[in-house]
Amino acid sequence: MPKLIIISNTSWNLYNFRLPLMRKLREAGHEVVAMAPYDEYSDRLADAGFRYADLPMNNKGTNPIEDIGFSIRLFKLFRRERPSVVLTYTPKPNIYASIAGGFSRTAVIPNISGLGATFIRQGLVTRIIKFLYRWALRYPQCVFFQNHDDLNLFVSLGLVKKEVAKRIPGSGIDTKVFSPLSAESSETGSATIFLLVARILWDKGVGEYVEAARMLKQKYPDAEFQLLGFLDVENPQAVPREKVEEWVAEGVINYMGKTDSVIDIMREADCVVLPSYREGLPRTLIEAGSLAKPIVTTDTAGCRDVVDDGVTGLLCELKSADDLADKMEKIIDMSAAERLGMGELGREKIVREFDEKIVIDMYVAAIRSIEIKR
Repeated sequence: MPKLIIISNTSWNLYNFRLPLMRKLREAGHEVVAMAPYDEYSDRLADAGFRYADLPMNNKGTNPIEDIGFSIRLFKLFRRERPSVVLTYTPKPNIYASIAGGFSRTAVIPNISGLGATFIRQGLVTRIIKFLYRWALRYPQCVFFQNHDDLNLFVSLGLVKKEVAKRIPGSGIDTKVFSPLSAESSETGSATIFLLVARILWDKGVGEYVEAARMLKQKYPDAEFQLLGFLDVENPQAVPREKVEEWVAEGVINYMGKTDSVIDIMREADCVVLPSYREGLPRTLIEAGSLAKPIVTTDTAGCRDVVDDGVTGLLCELKSADDLADKMEKIIDMSAAERLGMGELGREKIVREFDEKIVIDMYVAAIRSIEIKR
């Protein structure tokens, strides 16, 4: 039985985003091994019937000695496990597993799901990361990118060969699960509910969202601006809990906490907002579109891949609270029928372009091609 190893920087990521793919690969006759740092979701992976192996890594660290050690551990792991193919997600596994794969002659398929803060803020670290990507991505036969901007950027910078770079529509989504309950919509004139779902980071445009909400509250006091996602994350761009509590006390937003099942909260919203500075392919927008929710998001990498401006949602200017407020006000001013129509077109786009079957089929084809060549 051919063995596949799937690596990410958290078990949470594997369990929430990769489980359908893992199950499909198992059904296709592969032994699937999940590797990630241990967290509360690691046991859930084992309960789902997959062999789980703890793979400690410092996700945010930039110590070169530590990272070299991580790559050496992966090299030894690949030599011991002898997988037919390794699938990787998130930056460190993408880079260091690809390097280890090159030295151990192990096939690796990295998934570049977004460039994150490193590419948003230029500097020495950015130059180092680009060097590492250029080194790492010389080895894989297939490199998946989740949006066109990142793919074209990597090719233009010479970080990856054009012939191995392929665009994949994110992690995919089960559009049967994420489906609207009915064709009903809120009546015109009722309070509009906006929802932002993300880790609570400044780079997600949380500050602009709050400022836009503050502006709109003056004109539409009944409008509700919800914020859902993880607080206290280990990230230099994390919004302090105290700041979120200030916003709640001010009455400008309603913090909804965090949840493993966003679907119920999202179904109650009239519009989903994500004014992020840059994304890979934001799953929350794909979920919102699949639920037939109008979307307001930034005209930037990743976000614009999900929205057809003026058709399935509205695109706003990067880092502009004023333009974000303007686009959100357009949603408020829409009739129920207009919102419903926009949402239905969004649903059609997600089913057509982002269904998880498309993603799974692309992985199955890439793995089969590698295994045949070997």
